[in-house]
Amino acid sequence: MYKPFEQKPMKLFEGIMDWKTVYPKPYSKNEVDPYTKIRIILMNSIETEATMFGHQFHRHCADNELRRELAMLRRVEQLQQKHINWLKPLDESQIETTIGYEHVAVDLTAWLAQNEPDRNVKQSLDFALLEDFDHLYRYANLLDLDKNIPAQKLTKSYVDITPGRPTIAEHRHPHDTVFYHIDSTLIITAGEQQTMNFYNNIGNTYDNDCGRKLYLEIAMIEEEHVTQYGSLLDPNCTWLENLLMHEYMECYLYYSFYQDEQDASIKSVWELHLNQELSHLNKAAELLNKYEGTDWNEIVPAEFPKLLQFHDTRDYVRQVLVNQIELASCKETLKNINELAPDHRYFEYQNRVNHDVNALETHAIIDKHIQQKGQDYRDESKPNPVPGLTDRKYDNIEIARTKTSEINTN
Repeated sequence: MYKPFEQKPMKLFEGIMDWKTVYPKPYSKNEVDPYTKIRIILMNSIETEATMFGHQFHRHCADNELRRELAMLRRVEQLQQKHINWLKPLDESQIETTIGYEHVAVDLTAWLAQNEPDRNVKQSLDFALLEDFDHLYRYANLLDLDKNIPAQKLTKSYVDITPGRPTIAEHRHPHDTVFYHIDSTLIITAGEQQTMNFYNNIGNTYDNDCGRKLYLEIAMIEEEHVTQYGSLLDPNCTWLENLLMHEYMECYLYYSFYQDEQDASIKSVWELHLNQELSHLNKAAELLNKYEGTDWNEIVPAEFPKLLQFHDTRDYVRQVLVNQIELASCKETLKNINELAPDHRYFEYQNRVNHDVNALETHAIIDKHIQQKGQDYRDESKPNPVPGLTDRKYDNIEIARTKTSEINTN
């Protein structure tokens, strides 16, 4: 197993790249392997998180010598983020990129859930998994309507595209997005944060109102997810302990992806960045010891845990979907929607924001697809396992949002 602290790091300043290096050859949107693309999206997220964390640390630090060390680390992180982000080709539209964002959300969340030993963290991951799964379905219908591009052309059927917990049901009271802090969940927090920021920044640039409204609505769900995952992080860690964990996470992911990458050009990016991050990791360990007297091995393990490897998670997602479709959050716990009291704040919030269901584009986009093409867009390895979600000519917006007794009464 790989032991990052036993590797010989390059000198920190050697991580500074020239413009020719920073501006890479983009991937081909029609030929790139979907796992290569979602690795790129995730590492862009991770580097963005590292940079923003570095800025926040800088703003909460009074020691200029330490702030200079942070500025040096952050400069390389910024170069790495640009190096990765500019792998996106010119001819890839924002909606095509978005399909990649939701693909990584599904497969990353599923992989983490399958390998998470803590029951509460796993529950949190499974809960949000079904929501990102539904976002992929909604965006895929927009892509097919607006660009006449089937999303499976981009995902190559690595992931099912079918309804999950309906997005309309995901709008919940802010009090129910805060969970107990338990463990470090930096990877998924960074991924969801980048998705939120991406939608916040590009959603209003879409070329029609349908798309603008869809991004607007789903961006608010991403805010819920970032709050949920961020609440799991341990708030008792010091800034320097957090810096070490950020650098360790980056080394871990670059090494994981270097092992799996099949594209030689992209593989060389992962190798370069891994070597850069090893110098960052050692610097973070040095600073932690210098300023707080803490050794790195008190915070992170000497050996990397099981490497993150993207693979087919469709069966796992289907299992979670059929078993957890009707779950809702109630402060730090998850309950079946039918167990919530009639006056629960979930229903109050729903009535506040979703009183006119026809105003929700996540619902309207499916109706439009059905009207124009006869049925919704899907790419399923098997039929949807939830009986209420199998009809391709009807968008079920009551499931997971309305009590079963009320649905049967209406």
